[in-house]
Amino acid sequence: MGWKAPTRIQAEAIPFALQGRDVIGVGQTGSGKTAAFALPIIQALLEHEHRPRFLACVLAPTRELAIQIAKQFEALGSAISLQCSVLIGGIPRTSQTISLAKRPHVVVGTPGRLLDHLTNTKGFSFNKLKYLVLDEADDLLKVDFQKAVDDILNVIPKERRTFLFSATMTEKVKKLRRACLKNPVKVEVASKYSLVDTLRQDLYVVPAKYKDCYLIHVLNKMPGSMIMVFVRTCESTRLLALMLRNLRFKAISISGQMSQDKRLGALNRFRTRDCNILVCTDVASRGLDIQGVDVVINYDFPLNSKDYIHRVGRTARAGQSGYAVSLVNQFEGEFFKLTEQFLGGEEIPARKVDADEIMILHERIYDSKRIALKTMNESGYHKRMRRRMEDDEEEVEEAPVSSRSRSLKKSRRR
Repeated sequence: MGWKAPTRIQAEAIPFALQGRDVIGVGQTGSGKTAAFALPIIQALLEHEHRPRFLACVLAPTRELAIQIAKQFEALGSAISLQCSVLIGGIPRTSQTISLAKRPHVVVGTPGRLLDHLTNTKGFSFNKLKYLVLDEADDLLKVDFQKAVDDILNVIPKERRTFLFSATMTEKVKKLRRACLKNPVKVEVASKYSLVDTLRQDLYVVPAKYKDCYLIHVLNKMPGSMIMVFVRTCESTRLLALMLRNLRFKAISISGQMSQDKRLGALNRFRTRDCNILVCTDVASRGLDIQGVDVVINYDFPLNSKDYIHRVGRTARAGQSGYAVSLVNQFEGEFFKLTEQFLGGEEIPARKVDADEIMILHERIYDSKRIALKTMNESGYHKRMRRRMEDDEEEVEEAPVSSRSRSLKKSRRR
């Protein structure tokens, strides 16, 4: 794979893992944490003559991260024909059940779908599981996942090796450490909350009304760069991507509301540089390793300081340089100051911009956004109408003969 030497977290975590110790690994984003837990598991496979099945389970908070981890396992274990199953939502259970029937060596999944298979898929269990990995452990212990993770911990063997890895750690991780780790060793190759030295950060203080103008100003300065633009809501991803395309930028969006196929398709188009701007929510901020991301732009500044670390960690990975820009309006200043304090109090430099130069862009951007809003409203209207027609058809099929005429009249009026 072209790796000449281990990264710091690999060099420090792998020896303890090979000794059979439970490991808690804290390292900066892009520091090689996946290989730090994957290589000891593959080594354990090598040491067993019969290559035990269902040897390891890896939990991840997002579907895209689970797919990425599985690909890295398969690449590292290709010489021994390592088999890996991915259990995530958005993909039919049938295909995943077939994959599990082949008894893979490693199972990677999100907590909800994995628990679903453990509960309902005949013949699938982790009775002989030897390794459990929680990647992005702090995110897995949020309320959304906590019950599923607890239920999974209750049905897997107590005698196992457990690895927790993340760029940030919380008090909940400490509680989990007491609950499911035995005499763990903590490998911390960075301070609790820190960023890599190769990341350059800038701040633009902007009026909320003209934030789009400042965004276009920043994008115009970096033509051809691979850029991730983070926003707060799923609707904003689509609106901003449509506006940028109207302005002749090659932009595409990704959010949690999209189907899994569309999410993967958007990521692939970005990876292959078919589109060089990815507008996304925090669904893309955790663990994704996309080669060559030059710039991260915080269009909506995150409300949680740890989310800032994970967002800007999409660039400046594996020793490469990167650039992070934050567009902070009058309502987000407090969150920005809290993030600076969270990162040790170091001030992020503010960039000065000629306001007249920005305002030149305003009229064109306003028109582009108005067209984008109209497109979204029209598509939303057509979707609602399609749903109504489908509902009417179902009513007609299920209604008794005497009531069908009323349903048909109602459908025709619509």
